[in-house]
Amino acid sequence: MLKAKLNKGPIDIAGAMSGTSLDGVDVAVLKTDGQQILDFGESAYHAYSDEEQAVLTKALGQWVGADVEAATKVIEDAHLTALKQFSSCDLIGFHGQTLAHEPRGRGTLQVGDGSWLANKLGTAVAWDFRTADVQMGGEGAPLAPFFHFACAKWMKVKAPIVFLNLGGVGNLTWVDPNKSGPEKEGALLAFDTGPANAPINDLMRARLGQAFDKDGTLARQGEVETGALELFLAEGYFARLPPKSLDRNDFAEMIGLVRELSDADACATLTAMSAAAVVQGMQHCPSPPTQVLVTGGGRKNPVLMEMLSVALDCPVKPVEDVGLDGDMLEAQAFAFLAARVALGLPTSSPSTTGVAALVGGGVVSLPHLD
Repeated sequence: MLKAKLNKGPIDIAGAMSGTSLDGVDVAVLKTDGQQILDFGESAYHAYSDEEQAVLTKALGQWVGADVEAATKVIEDAHLTALKQFSSCDLIGFHGQTLAHEPRGRGTLQVGDGSWLANKLGTAVAWDFRTADVQMGGEGAPLAPFFHFACAKWMKVKAPIVFLNLGGVGNLTWVDPNKSGPEKEGALLAFDTGPANAPINDLMRARLGQAFDKDGTLARQGEVETGALELFLAEGYFARLPPKSLDRNDFAEMIGLVRELSDADACATLTAMSAAAVVQGMQHCPSPPTQVLVTGGGRKNPVLMEMLSVALDCPVKPVEDVGLDGDMLEAQAFAFLAARVALGLPTSSPSTTGVAALVGGGVVSLPHLD
């Protein structure tokens, strides 16, 4: 029934995203047929409490056990609260929370039961977006690129552009909007660039009890330790060809590289590392983009944005400059992907996750009718 409805035209879908920054749940409504963006709807944000953040942080990197169970409850309850106001939507895209990600090892773990959520909300839920990709040899991330392609079409641009998401981890999508679809050869290249906000946020919490470096204030007061930056860039990840992906804690040693520095110098150095990772990643683009559109919390850090603008050879600007919502783009992406899951369309490709062939990840859970 849901597939038939989508085949007849666009529907309203609520996408929900809880990212590696562990700040809260973003929910955004998208009107789409899984191919095009027809309209952007309302959105909402549900912040995690300090206690909930602590539970989630404690479970990072774990696969089973009491901490994972506690984190699952936090994720399910928070999403239930955040999504209740979107009951008029026909479908929900539920990403859950990534706790562990080892695509070449144990796989990938996003906690949160979509079937439980579907029953609680009385609405169909598309979820478990990453598992099938990893099982077919893919990285399972990033998954927003197919939506980025739809955004480029919506913008009506005619030359390659880059979408840069600076969340806890950075990821980059190079888009050629001249291709007819995201699954076409040469349409997309996507990969994780490296750590973005996560190490900065971790430093701020550990040293100052603050969630993040607001407006880049602390970083602007410090000086970059070039030796630490060089050691960071010597990490083998940067030389690997994309597609490639990271776990939030893969670069945990970054904190060690700045341990002896003052608060300001440490923050400035971590910010420079995040920017340098993007610059390294841009070298993999098939052709130079005409602009870099930044989404995620990093776009609100003027020091990080200035570093990127100085280092890159094209305009670097927040996605708001082209009419998109950088706070909600990831949530909108999972609304778009939910439509594709319901239709049986691919959600990732060899050029976005390194998967062996086009794959449609995710499952749809329908609410049980008593």
